[in-house]
Amino acid sequence: CRGGCKSWREKKTRDRERKSAAEAHRILVQTYGDNALSDTTCRDWFRRFKNNDFELEDKERSGAPKKFQDKELEQLLDEDPSQTLSELGKILQVDESTVSKRLKGLGMIQKQGHWVPRALKEKRPLYAQRHDKVILLHDNARPHVAKPVKTYLETLKWEVLPHPPYSPDIAPSDFHLFRSMAHGLADRRFHSYEEAQKWIDSWIASKDMSFFRRGVHVLPERWEKVVSSNGQYFK
Repeated sequence: CRGGCKSWREKKTRDRERKSAAEAHRILVQTYGDNALSDTTCRDWFRRFKNNDFELEDKERSGAPKKFQDKELEQLLDEDPSQTLSELGKILQVDESTVSKRLKGLGMIQKQGHWVPRALKEKRPLYAQRHDKVILLHDNARPHVAKPVKTYLETLKWEVLPHPPYSPDIAPSDFHLFRSMAHGLADRRFHSYEEAQKWIDSWIASKDMSFFRRGVHVLPERWEKVVSSNGQYFK
């Protein structure tokens, strides 16, 4: 009676579990009255405890609103500030009103089709609007600030933007290119230098010009934000 006995034992086990859950629910009702857990919830906890699941936090349900962190939204805007509420909502799996409220909380507004900080300080003119000369932004690495380099740049009459120390977050390669590349590299393993190089070449080739252009277009406002806050780091 191998199969029959096994089936009988499983049935007895289920009966005992049902009785245990029912008994526990009866005691809860006697103690807490209308405030007691429902019979269904009580059985669910029994099942979870039986499976060694002692996590007391509620599981995220498919019908519950999806939660996301501000940094997730900020990262999406850094990658492409021209994304619409609908596009952001689909990526974050929330409705447009939720995204709109969070953007408002972050002090972001839409300007010429791009999401930008509402209160950019107007201490300096927007260098992005100047097209009559070269504007150079480079970091404070020693070769860049050496006297011969400074003298040469002066002869070119280039305008060199101030760059707070230790601020790689205002380099498009850092806040736009590498950050986007990091998503593609998640959980990826390479077994050789050649394999890694091949992947990077392929990844760069897959991006159109608009992708690289976006990183440069957001640079003036990002630079303004970092410099106005005395070099505070922004992810």
